[in-house]
Amino acid sequence: MKLFFKKIGRGIVKGAIYIYCKVVHRAEVIGKENIIKDEKFIFCGNHRNYLDPPLIVCTVGRHVRFMAKEDLRKNPFFAFLGVIFDGIYVKRDSKDVTALKTTLKALKDGESIALFPEGTRNGLEKNEKVKDGAAFFALRTGTRVIPVGISGGLKAFQKVKIVYGKPIDLSKYNEMYKNKETEKQALEEASELIMNSIVELAK
Repeated sequence: MKLFFKKIGRGIVKGAIYIYCKVVHRAEVIGKENIIKDEKFIFCGNHRNYLDPPLIVCTVGRHVRFMAKEDLRKNPFFAFLGVIFDGIYVKRDSKDVTALKTTLKALKDGESIALFPEGTRNGLEKNEKVKDGAAFFALRTGTRVIPVGISGGLKAFQKVKIVYGKPIDLSKYNEMYKNKETEKQALEEASELIMNSIVELAK
């Protein structure tokens, strides 16, 4: 029963966010045909501002569990969204084993997740190193990655565009990843491929 009411609440919140994004930010969605029905995915987008996670959540067309920093729980609104959408919270700058296990289990159970490889807002502009979490989860579970490019204005009534790219299959890195000597290289190359795809879509 609890899950039933959560699904209803999730639908209402997603509808409200979608209307807000369409009216206030004139959101345009491209590439929805790339999201294959009944296949789990790891959605990876560029991170510009607070609108990015809700924009993906309301346009992706399925339930997606977002990975987000633990600090967001301090904000009542984001804490509420975390409960409604089964958010996975990660402690910044630490080896969060719980979040790691939760994410791997979600993917193995057929759920989709979403995260930002930049790790923080405008990470590339801040010269932050691209995080390898998406590549790690993809290679560990055999899940394909869908790059998501978000572009357009950041202020109200400036058009925002969200583009879902074609799924990226990282299986060519499997052998490298399984070898301890080349594991790090596999994660770095896979992460670079994912981020480059996102940047192209966000142009």
